[in-house]
Amino acid sequence: MRLILMGAVVVLAGCSVKEETPTPDATESAMAMPAAPEMAAQTPVAAREIHEDNDLYQFDYSYPASAGAIPALKALLDADLEKARSDLKVEATEGQKLATESGFPFNPYSYNVEWQVVTDLSAWLSMSTLIGTYSGGAHPNYVFNTLLWDRIAGKRRAPADLFVSKAALSEAIRAPFCKELDLQRAKKREGQDGGEIAEFSKCIDPVEETLILGSSNGKAFDRIGVLVAPYSAGPYAEGDYEVTVPVTPKVLAAVKPEFKASFVAR
Repeated sequence: MRLILMGAVVVLAGCSVKEETPTPDATESAMAMPAAPEMAAQTPVAAREIHEDNDLYQFDYSYPASAGAIPALKALLDADLEKARSDLKVEATEGQKLATESGFPFNPYSYNVEWQVVTDLSAWLSMSTLIGTYSGGAHPNYVFNTLLWDRIAGKRRAPADLFVSKAALSEAIRAPFCKELDLQRAKKREGQDGGEIAEFSKCIDPVEETLILGSSNGKAFDRIGVLVAPYSAGPYAEGDYEVTVPVTPKVLAAVKPEFKASFVAR
């Protein structure tokens, strides 16, 4: 709403006073404030969340707005979403058919992914997810997945690719990883061993598990997470293990030269 002030102009002419009222057009032109520039319309960046629940399957897939704000990454995740949903439909349809032919009840299949941000740096976006699945077995299963997006190169990288080799990274983090894993095992097992499977009492190669790169300062990677799914380090009943180790000078020495600026030792 435009505010126009209509005032009186006093003109002195000899000993008499004459009152004039300016025309509306002149007053409006003098008093109107310049209009603010019109802002260009912007499309808001939003997280994506899909939920489908029917007689065949339950499907859930989501990713945060920080991922949706990167067009190439959004396209990658959307393609993964559609493929996962399509595969689930095919598998669930086949499972229902086999159950009907065998005279068994059919339990709907499921697939669940929820991408979450681990670290959001100026040059990197690090995310992880637990992929939960059910396909008619005795119990649901789940595994971990990681996604490291290189903002500068505009592509996805595997965390281990930032190091000179998997062997070098494993050598750099194996000792602290094994120590922490055994502490967590002891706490879960309350003094008992890993059962009849001897491997559940041995250490495992951390680099063969799901790696995530994290940061406590929001500027550079200073810790490495190792996500261990059931059956890798213990029986299913123990669940998963999550071990975090710091970036030490030994770890930093294993980083490829071109990526050293993205790490800092603690």
